[in-house]
Amino acid sequence: MAEKQDDRKVTPRSQDFAGWYNDIVLRAELADYSPVRGCIVFRPDGFAIWEALRDELDRRIKRTGARNAYFPLFIPQSFLRKEAQHVEGFAPEVAAVTHGGGEELEEPLIVRPTSETIINHMFAQWIHSYRDLPLMVNQWCNVVRWEMRTRLFLRTAEFLWQEGHTAHASREEAERETLTMLEVYRSFVEEFLAIPLIVGRKSAAERFPGADETYTIEGLMGDGRALQCGTSHFLGQNFAKAFEIKYLDEQNQLQYAWQTSWGVSTRLLGAIIMVHGDDQGLRLPPTVASTQVVIVPIYRKPEEGEAVLAKAGEIREALEKAGVRVRLDARDGVSPGFKFNDWEMRGVPLRIEIGPRDLASGEVVLARRDLKGPEAKSKVPVAAAATKVSALLDDIQRSLYQQAREAMSRETREFANYADLKKQMEGEGGGGFAVVFWCGNPACETRIREETRATCRAIPLNQSGSHGNCIVCGNPASERAHFAKAY
Repeated sequence: MAEKQDDRKVTPRSQDFAGWYNDIVLRAELADYSPVRGCIVFRPDGFAIWEALRDELDRRIKRTGARNAYFPLFIPQSFLRKEAQHVEGFAPEVAAVTHGGGEELEEPLIVRPTSETIINHMFAQWIHSYRDLPLMVNQWCNVVRWEMRTRLFLRTAEFLWQEGHTAHASREEAERETLTMLEVYRSFVEEFLAIPLIVGRKSAAERFPGADETYTIEGLMGDGRALQCGTSHFLGQNFAKAFEIKYLDEQNQLQYAWQTSWGVSTRLLGAIIMVHGDDQGLRLPPTVASTQVVIVPIYRKPEEGEAVLAKAGEIREALEKAGVRVRLDARDGVSPGFKFNDWEMRGVPLRIEIGPRDLASGEVVLARRDLKGPEAKSKVPVAAAATKVSALLDDIQRSLYQQAREAMSRETREFANYADLKKQMEGEGGGGFAVVFWCGNPACETRIREETRATCRAIPLNQSGSHGNCIVCGNPASERAHFAKAY
């Protein structure tokens, strides 16, 4: 039955990117569709990727001083009304519980689309003095947003994420925390997931509802569309005033707290697929691969198999001792070619091939998933396999990042002429990042969005200081912005 799977063709990436993406998610057994519209089931291989990135990011978050907590799934409807911008921003996506225990509830309960309101209600109970600050909590949980158009991992009615919430005694401290978390996200996604990013702040139109400023990390996917990979929000005192989060300062004066919130979600799994994947399937960075190395024994005769499997077992033990996550594929009735294709589809970074000839020569074949053609394969003495594999995994991590960085550079273009920008964004393709001078006028931003379907993804923090003319109205502009079609 499994052998037949090898005949199923994946939609070519260049022909139909969305079809290719869905094929990869399903064939690599990362997730499956749920009976509930817009929801998905995480299969073990997909959830293992989430666990790997969750555990690493959790360590990095805790190093900033934040501690994990958990808040209820249900939020009183009246809480959302306390912050007008916030409720307006989320109103179209809110799901509500109106009945419980067979009776209509006196007040509907909102299934959390985010937890600002319930967390700030509790902050108001916990914060009384400057000695209670800073208060920094993070939670790993699920949220529900009633999306009309859903896509596996990228946009689902229910998804997993982490959301951090902090309260501080000064504006400066809160702004510093916002940028600290932005840097935590940047380094995590670039170093751990091997995804290059544009880092900057959002325009007012793209800002998180209720925030004074939103900062973002934006990746460019393989089809030329952008994906927001994480955000960090400076909330100012907006929620503190709505929820009466006050404290007595050192002069015994009552003050409102300054706040931040920040989060990433399981859409990062989608980013890994769309940035690194190819027509053969996934290409997983070794950091997140639950199986970093697969050993495939190759033999035709039973008498050959015993010796090959014994040596393969020795190699597996040596790799396990070296801290490598390794599997030995000893399945019967399945050809080596099928195994190669199967593990390539699943994105395993490195394959070890061993057969009778390899036993005779004292070598094994190493096949890298990040490369193609002759350069993907090399031979190494059996005794040096563990040392060589560890070094190769590090090199594969760097290679995937560099390939993605080069792809993003090729798809990032500067435009000074609006007609050229429109032409670049025409059609169903992505169009890449368009770097343009923008005067900051919302009307110009709206025109770009309506006429090209590209939105302002980020205004980079580190500008060169050069000045130009707005690509839309021609007025003087002091900043460049990255526009792109986005998921």
